[in-house]
Amino acid sequence: MIKSDMDPFESSALTTILVVSDISISKAFYVEVLGAKIYREYGGDSLVLDFLDNWLLLVTSGGPTEDKPNTYFMVPNNKDQVSHCFTIRVRNCMKSYQILKDRGATFITPPLKRGKETRCFFRDPDHHLFEISEYSST
Repeated sequence: MIKSDMDPFESSALTTILVVSDISISKAFYVEVLGAKIYREYGGDSLVLDFLDNWLLLVTSGGPTEDKPNTYFMVPNNKDQVSHCFTIRVRNCMKSYQILKDRGATFITPPLKRGKETRCFFRDPDHHLFEISEYSST
């Protein structure tokens, strides 16, 4: 346990940055399909969303800056190679799947049962991967 006077993250929150190709298309997806709330917009090239009590910062591609030299923010270039995925635990995977599908989410497959878990995956407009998952103890 870290002492509060030694905690570098005291009163902090974690924000996930996702690089997107078109802020307006991504904004519509996250707000209209997923139900995220807009917290703040920055001049058309970035947007902060409140989603399931987490912060998502959507940014457009960009090159190095003084505080991150040699670092490029890029949209995923291959939707089939994943280095990051969001998992959303839901009460009823089939119901959540149908609601999101009706709102325009495109799923890789319908929900599949794997042991005690039922899950399925979808992508945002820039191919960032999301999973909805229901766990049943029975």
